[in-house]
Amino acid sequence: MKEKLYRTKENLAQKLGLPRDVVLDIPKIIVTGDNEITIENHKGIIMFGEEEIKLNSNSGVISLKGRNLEILFIGGSTIILGGKFKGISYEGNGI
Repeated sequence: MKEKLYRTKENLAQKLGLPRDVVLDIPKIIVTGDNEITIENHKGIIMFGEEEIKLNSNSGVISLKGRNLEILFIGGSTIILGGKFKGISYEGNGI
């Protein structure tokens, strides 16, 4: 049932030309150079440390690794992270 609703929303977004991340409430990751990352539509911080940050989202867990990681801004469902990033991994939930 959940998968059918997801596909219906995805088709609607495509037909109407709407942004998928907004309609489907999926995270949008914007990388600015190697020292700043913006993530929109996250659902909260699971873990925060100077070398790893984990964020929850409707699509699964987003894990960011690096050095001197810090939160530059957080408001609503948007977070801007700073530091020297080494990698981003994604652990989907199967949708």
